[in-house]
Amino acid sequence: MLEGFVYHRIPVAAGTAEINVAVGGRGRPLLLLHGFPQTHLAWHAVAPRLADRYRLVLPDLRGYGDSRGPAADAGHHAYGKRAMAGDMVEAMAALGHRRFFAAGHDRGARVAHRLALDYPGSVLRLALLDILPTLAVWEAMDWRSALSTYHWLFLAQPAPTPERLVGHDPDFYLLHLLDRWAGNRALLEAEAVEAYQRCFRKPSVIEAACEDYRAAATIDLEHDRADREAGRRIGCPTLLLRGRRYLHTGTGRPPLDVWRDYAEDVRDEAFDCGHFIAEEEPERTAAALAGFFGH
Repeated sequence: MLEGFVYHRIPVAAGTAEINVAVGGRGRPLLLLHGFPQTHLAWHAVAPRLADRYRLVLPDLRGYGDSRGPAADAGHHAYGKRAMAGDMVEAMAALGHRRFFAAGHDRGARVAHRLALDYPGSVLRLALLDILPTLAVWEAMDWRSALSTYHWLFLAQPAPTPERLVGHDPDFYLLHLLDRWAGNRALLEAEAVEAYQRCFRKPSVIEAACEDYRAAATIDLEHDRADREAGRRIGCPTLLLRGRRYLHTGTGRPPLDVWRDYAEDVRDEAFDCGHFIAEEEPERTAAALAGFFGH
């Protein structure tokens, strides 16, 4: 689905993980990070629209897609966003990119958020697709938001309960999530969905996804609270792209207002779509990213 892109496998984290990454296009480097429950192919409709402007790097996050992740640990550090962000810095350096633009969707946006905080000298500009900060999500959680985002609580339960339940019928669960979050499910191409299903059938991917959510309820919160106490915010220019049919704060505050607590220079743009912005509105997504990142 990514004609002209070349695939690499890059060892990271002292060899405990290996990142599957597609690279293509020409220009300044742009890292594109996918979310749950998808793979790097979530960008399949956006990447061709940007390939004449940027050197695009599309990885599978550790443990997702065709990337290999490390063994889980009791403190969930191995799938914390700090560890995942470190993977991306290593992978980009291996490809010759020390400074780059970054964009992330869903879980990938949480990795990108941490990347901009931990490696401010690496990320020139940051685009976040359809998320609120992890700490803000948990602090605003009430029974209404818990019902609408129940997977945050379900997947964070101790192993092996969610792994066993999801693993019983992974196709059903993945399609349930796509149907639940898409504004128009028909806009997600069948070939991409089949690729997501192929990877999500792997027990290792299900385990990695659960560890990702366990980290979001534990070690990621520790890191985010420490940043807030220290007054650390995203310093580079930041763009929030959001789907009006999905992203809500649960607090009555607009999403942009929430992000201003976490970033020094942030703006937003909203599309009339669901959660999968890059697939539901690829032309507008590509145009917004190009307009924000420039040349």
